[in-house]
Amino acid sequence: MFDWANSAYNLVITSTIFPAYFTAITTTEANGDKVTFFGRSFVNTALSNYALAFAYLVIVLISPLLSSIADYRGNKKIYMQLFTWLGAIACCLLFFFKPETLELGIICFALAAIGYAGGFVFYNSYLPEIATEDQQDAVSAKGFSYGYVGSVLLQIICLLFVLKPDWFGIADESFPPRLSFLLVGLWWIVFAQIPFYILPKGSPNFKVDVQRKVSSGFAELGKVWQQLKQMAQLKKFLIAFFFYSMGVQTTMLAAAGFGAKVLQLPTSSLIITILIIQLVAIAGANLMSRLSRVYGNVQVLLFVVAVWIGICIAAYYVHTITMFYLLAAVVGLVMGGIQSLSRSTYSKFLPENTPDTASFFSFYDVTEKLAIVAGLASFAYIEQLTGNMRNSIIALTLFFALGLIFLFSLKKASEHLHTSK
Repeated sequence: MFDWANSAYNLVITSTIFPAYFTAITTTEANGDKVTFFGRSFVNTALSNYALAFAYLVIVLISPLLSSIADYRGNKKIYMQLFTWLGAIACCLLFFFKPETLELGIICFALAAIGYAGGFVFYNSYLPEIATEDQQDAVSAKGFSYGYVGSVLLQIICLLFVLKPDWFGIADESFPPRLSFLLVGLWWIVFAQIPFYILPKGSPNFKVDVQRKVSSGFAELGKVWQQLKQMAQLKKFLIAFFFYSMGVQTTMLAAAGFGAKVLQLPTSSLIITILIIQLVAIAGANLMSRLSRVYGNVQVLLFVVAVWIGICIAAYYVHTITMFYLLAAVVGLVMGGIQSLSRSTYSKFLPENTPDTASFFSFYDVTEKLAIVAGLASFAYIEQLTGNMRNSIIALTLFFALGLIFLFSLKKASEHLHTSK
């Protein structure tokens, strides 16, 4: 039910209605796509990407602290509630987002992202506490399914207001999308009360005298970094992962803004695009898993990253809705695959009998979030500098190319992985 509650944010705010609304209200005949934020001029979509980059930077900086709290399992429900309330209230306040309240809108947009990402740190740490090892895959999959159904249900409700405002006697064009943001916040916080009521406060084995210091999260990351210096192959993979994740994560977060601004797609077309990506991603993840068993993880990753380079080049030349839909289908095919395959490949590169895999995966998550920060900031800066989002997309090919180079350096080591694990 926590997935059911917060997945609406990801669909409505990150992927569909908010990007379309933001582009529409910040593009004018007088100023074009330029907006003023606290006295400084920005390209509108560059500003929203900067805001997202800042939100993920905050999560990168505090996630080791949050991980420590989740690890020693004190009253972690309080922290989960705190981030949920932060994100939900920020979404509700987006109801007041109009051209004259741009600063409020951008701040709330960033706070909602912090609330969403921060809550997941504690959400994920509950899984081994509420499900036995043989049930964890099923419980995790059920959460994903509930999240998909819940977000689509609210999306349909919001669409009725956005696409058919006359049915409800709404004359103000800005009211339906702003109402959608309010509904996301209310949906998020209301349904989150179900897991908050049922979940335990923390581990029943929690004792005050075994609490680790909050700073231990940072110490653990430092320890992993020192160990990585002795693990050449794992370090190369992490560098490759960092670079191609810059491209993957930025594409996922900026695609809706590109469709709304460059191709001027209506909200309904953006929603169709997201549905195409989500549906194809399921098949893509299964396909990549099967291919990896035949050809090996690194070989399949090399192929997938090469496909991503082709996607970026093709996106530069996209001018029609049909072409955008076709490209979305290809993105879906490789999006789910590259994420699931990256995590399993990282796991395979870990030395046998690694004592503290949790710390290594915490380092992996921080690396991914740093990639989001760097990718979004670069994407925004290039658009701000050149005035054309297409140039930002072409620049993503550089990140993928660097990832490809480091993956090539792992080919020989990966042959051993494929035969031994």
